[in-house]
Amino acid sequence: MLPKGLLISAPASGTGKTTLTLGLLYALRQQGVKVQPYKCGPDYIDPAFHTAATGLPSFNLDSWSMPDAMLNHHVTRGEGADLMIAEGSMGLYDGVATDGAAGNGASADIAARNGWPVVLVINVSGQAQSAAATAMGFRAMRPDMPFAGVILNQVASPRHERLIRVGMDAVGIKVFGALPRKGAVELPERHLGLVQAEEQETLHKILEDLAVFIREHIDLEALQAAAGETTLPAGGTHVIKPPAQHIALARDEAFSFVYPHLLDGWRQQGAQVSLFSPLKDEGPAMDADIAWLPGGYPELHAGKLAAASNFKAQMRTFAEKKPVHGECGGYMAMGAQLVDKEGTAHEMLGLLGLVTSYEKRKMHLGYRRATLNLPTGAFDAGRELAGHEFHYSTILDQPDAPLARVVDATGAEVPETGSKRGLATGTFFHLISEAM
Repeated sequence: MLPKGLLISAPASGTGKTTLTLGLLYALRQQGVKVQPYKCGPDYIDPAFHTAATGLPSFNLDSWSMPDAMLNHHVTRGEGADLMIAEGSMGLYDGVATDGAAGNGASADIAARNGWPVVLVINVSGQAQSAAATAMGFRAMRPDMPFAGVILNQVASPRHERLIRVGMDAVGIKVFGALPRKGAVELPERHLGLVQAEEQETLHKILEDLAVFIREHIDLEALQAAAGETTLPAGGTHVIKPPAQHIALARDEAFSFVYPHLLDGWRQQGAQVSLFSPLKDEGPAMDADIAWLPGGYPELHAGKLAAASNFKAQMRTFAEKKPVHGECGGYMAMGAQLVDKEGTAHEMLGLLGLVTSYEKRKMHLGYRRATLNLPTGAFDAGRELAGHEFHYSTILDQPDAPLARVVDATGAEVPETGSKRGLATGTFFHLISEAM
């Protein structure tokens, strides 16, 4: 039997749901509660923080890019836990524009399909009883979505809290706690989100501080009691097949954006994953069947990567006989040049002719569907893949054969088609699932 679950969401990004979720996860772990974490949407940074807080892998749940069978598979990974907690992305109802309510990537989709009541984190700065109107609207907008109550954030004073609670009580909305503005714990950020968990030497201390903060201001017993029975629609199970039996995977601060469900699925199907660090001038295991360069921050380490002569030489040798694939940052590293924020051009692997610039920054963000023109990894030409793109680098040159026809969530074509040259392939979008 699957454990009960909750979904932590908010009216908008930047409301404090990630710091609250991490503090909650760690506080419950300290009480001996085994919590299976999830992240709604295509975020690939927050799951690493969830894992640090719980000791368990955190999986993404995305109603736009994942078929029901894949969503069910990820939820069933929580068997044996005491509680499931999913962190929403952006605002509770934010997703792509569709005619219907379901399947648009919104966190509300996950709450409704899995039966997980929503706990809404509201930044109450500059308002009092009016916060209840916000909560009422979120509770009423989607009747099929269970709603547990709210947590108040950025509370200015005890008087401020009392006024807000008066409004919530008047409309029957439960308040699980109030986080004061003073004493809040913050996590450092950079251009793609939070500074990665593995880069933060003081992460354990941050989690300890967050847990103390949460225990002091949140009713943990009431929150656990509000969890709902987990329900799963019909759909079986579905995992992404591995691109090869033995995968050499780059893994360090420059290449760290791998969806946990991909690695988990590959390993479940018997694939061997060997890690190597380009920043330490390491090359792939030469007996591997494919080398995979995931996304990350090569633009912040371009000089070091350019000087990593052993890494570059071994990658070039590997690519002469075996496939190499790169996603986003990995795609940039496979190109001819990467221009950093100062305008300096650094020589990359040269497995593709791609030239990218972080000096000419522009945000590229959104879901992607790619129909492969050419085979890559485990997928034949003509297969349709679902993924997500998020980067600030701009393509200056993309001269090789386009790997796929790529469209956004509205069906509009995007210029980031990916590339193929010889056995080397790369895309700017991160693979999430094979479209079903």
